[in-house]
Formats: sequence, C-alpha cells, structure tokens
Amino acid sequence: MSENRRAAVLGSPIAHSLSPVLHRAAYRKLGLSGWTYDRFEVDETALPDFFKHLGEDGGPAWAGLSLTMPLKRAVIPLLDEITDTAASVEAVNTVVFTDDGRGHGDNTDIPGMLAALRERGVGRVERAAVLGAGATASSALAALSRICDGEVTAYVRSEARAAEMRQWGERLGVAVRTADWGDAAEALGAPLVIATTPAGTMDALAASVPDRPGALFDVLYEPWPTPLAAAWSARGGSLVGGLDLLVHQAVLQVEQMTGRAPAPLAAMREALAAR
Repeated sequence: MSENRRAAVLGSPIAHSLSPVLHRAAYRKLGLSGWTYDRFEVDETALPDFFKHLGEDGGPAWAGLSLTMPLKRAVIPLLDEITDTAASVEAVNTVVFTDDGRGHGDNTDIPGMLAALRERGVGRVERAAVLGAGATASSALAALSRICDGEVTAYVRSEARAAEMRQWGERLGVAVRTADWGDAAEALGAPLVIATTPAGTMDALAASVPDRPGALFDVLYEPWPTPLAAAWSARGGSLVGGLDLLVHQAVLQVEQMTGRAPAPLAAMREALAAR
C-alpha cells in the first residue's frame, strides 16, 4: 500500500455517522498519518456515478468504503466480488479496493454482532427473539445461526415481513417462528433479545421487562440508553448497545482496509467516548 490512502463512509442521511471518529482514531494509533477518512451523502441513485468517478481527481488511492443505509444492497452490482458472509444476507457494508482498483465487498456487521455479544459474556443461547424485520434483522439472524441452538422468534408488523423473515431463516439455516408485533412483550422473556427497530418503536416495552431478564442487544445508539435498555439494565440484565456493534464492525473494517491487525479497539472506543 502507498503511504497516503483515503477511505470514507457513504449513505443517506450521513451527517450523524460516527465512522469517521472511529477510523481516524485507528489511523492515528497505527501511525498512518497520510490516511484520511471522510463522509459523503450518497443515495442509491447517485451511487453508480460515485463509483464511476472514484480516483479521477488525482488524489491518494482509495483503500476502501464503509456503507450504511440505503446502500448495502445497492452496491453489490458495482463490485467485482463479495464474501460468502455478505452474500448470505445480500448486504455489503465494507468495500476494500485492491491496487488495480477491483472492489471486494464484505459484511462486518455479522461478525461485529458476535464480537459485541462475546465481549459482554453472551455465548451460546438455547433460543432467541428478534424485534423487527429489516436489513439489521437479517444480519441478526445470520449471527444467531452461529450461536443459537434452538428457535428464533421474530416479532413483525405484517405478514409480508413475517414471510421475509421465514425465508431468511430457511436461507441461513435458522428455525424462525414469526409472531405479531402486538405480542412483542413476550419476546422479553427470551434468553437473548435482539432489538433492530427505529428509535421510539420499543419504548412502550420498557414496562414489560421481566424481573430477571437475560441479555438484550439493542442496536440503537442515539439516543442512549433507550427506555427499554435503561429498564433492562435496572433489572440486572446483560446489555449490549449499538455503540458496541459500531466499534466492533469498524475494527474489522480497519483491519481489512489497512492490512493491519489487530486494530486498536481501545483507542477507537476512547475516541468515541470523547466525541
């Protein structure tokens, strides 16, 4: 790799992204003074044109890209290759460019989820519940395929979403049962609950947290803690948050883009806390 390289996060909206904080902290710790990491507002319509003109400005070569919504599936046709992990959920959040400009896609959300859970002492579970049915929910199912020994119950708002989650379960080798969102309070009794819905969606569930909860992985990080996370923690349950996922998936991105491992997890976490 050349001394000066650049990377960035793409998405829409993107102003809230904390990825620059994490990647820049890693570059400082690794001594990569010539590396930069920026953010660009790019939607699905603009993505092909962004890729087409990469590197045309004569600046440093591109090392890689981080992708957030709504680009994780839209980017796939633009890449030369994707990993089996990314293909399993049809979602790429990491692109690494080779010296000849070929783009290789991966998904670090799935191993990032597993790393975040391990860090909080959550290993194998006998069953689990997933709240929601979007792209993050499919990544959650992929992660659960590696640590859940029994059934996963997905709580969703429509039969169309229920069908999608069952299809993902079949594809990923997970036994998925679907239930109506109106019964979501029942999910909180599972040994592991993964909440993947937007802010405010689960606030009403805070009053239903059991006296002896298991583990909750709430993928949100703003605002934090959510009412559900606060109630969970107050009752002594294990808690994994969106910032845990953000850091761990970024660690894997840094390692892939820079070729340096291990990435400086502590320095990245400190930068996040100091932002």
